[in-house]
Amino acid sequence: MKSKLFSILVLCLGASSLFTGEQEAKGPFTSTTIDFGIVVSDIEASAAFYGKTLGMQELEGFHVDAELCTEAGLTNHQPLDVRVFVLGQGERATKLKLMQVEGVESKPGDHRFIHSQLGLSYLTFYVRNLKDCMTRFEKAGVMPVAKSPVALGESDQAPRLLLVRDPDGNLLELIGPLH
Repeated sequence: MKSKLFSILVLCLGASSLFTGEQEAKGPFTSTTIDFGIVVSDIEASAAFYGKTLGMQELEGFHVDAELCTEAGLTNHQPLDVRVFVLGQGERATKLKLMQVEGVESKPGDHRFIHSQLGLSYLTFYVRNLKDCMTRFEKAGVMPVAKSPVALGESDQAPRLLLVRDPDGNLLELIGPLH
C-alpha cells in the first residue's frame, strides 16, 4: 500500500511541477493558477495561521461592496473585506483569499475526515522542509492530526505527509522532506 501511495505521490509531484504558472493555460482558461477563497469565523486568527504559522505572504487585500456581492450571488446583501495570501511571486502565484462576513452566523463544515462531507476537503502544500513547518506549528499550538507526519515510501529519504487543521478545522496537507 505504501509503495502504491508513493507512486501516486510521485505522479502528483511530477504533474504539479508542470503547473508552476510558467506555462500557458489551455482551452478556455487564461491561467494555470486556481485561487481559493475561505470564509472564516475569526479573520485575525486565520490570518495569523496562514501568514505567520504556515508562512504565506500577505498581499494587499480588497473590498467588495454589498451591491456587487448581491448582484454576483456571493452574499445576501453583505460586503466582503478580503485578505489575500500568496505562495510565490507574480501574477500567477497561488492566492488564498480569506474573508469573514460580519453579522452572519456561518455553519461550520464537517472536517473530521476528507470524506466526511462533499465539496472541497483539503488543501495541499508542497514544502521544502517539513521539520521547519512542524516547529512553527508547535510554537503556534497547532497539533498534527493522527500520527502525522507519515512516510510516503519505504526509504528514509521518502517525503512525509503532515496533516493539520486551520483555526476553523479545515484540513491542510503538507508534503515534503523531513530535514
